[in-house]
Amino acid sequence: MASLQGQFLVAWPHLSDPNFFRSVVLIAQHDEDGAFGLILNRPLQQTVHEVWEELGQDPCECGAHLYVGGPVDAPLLALHNSRAHSDAEVLEGVHLTTRADSLDVLVRNPPDQFRVFTGSSGWSAQQLDDELEVGGWLKADATATDVFSDAETIWSRLTRRINLDIVAGSLNARFVPDDASLN
Repeated sequence: MASLQGQFLVAWPHLSDPNFFRSVVLIAQHDEDGAFGLILNRPLQQTVHEVWEELGQDPCECGAHLYVGGPVDAPLLALHNSRAHSDAEVLEGVHLTTRADSLDVLVRNPPDQFRVFTGSSGWSAQQLDDELEVGGWLKADATATDVFSDAETIWSRLTRRINLDIVAGSLNARFVPDDASLN
């Protein structure tokens, strides 16, 4: 089994599970024990500032929206680009933090690339591999730019990219323009 850590799972357009309909999940960990990831395109109306107040923490001014990372209950966690407050590097330029002390520092002085999540997405051993085998998910390479890009359009951009890769792979390469969307 090859690890999918640092890659995207893009929900197949016909995936009917409402938790994952048209979702993009960044896989933060994937090994023989299972997988863990975060849905990147489920922003809430609630801001980090509001959640911080509800938790009884000292107030912060972070107006960033909170995101639903998935249907599994989990403590607040963040994806960001601050190596200094990282618990783990998911992929180059994307760090994961779950420790309360580091989250507190991050919400008070948010780095330029920063998202806070409630909940996560998880799969037991072999479960994700089985879902991939039956075609529930498409895979795509992830970049920090994509991770922190517009949540409203990431699913459509990645499905277009995957479709172009499929089409380009099935054609004679000398007839495919550099940007097939211009065709």
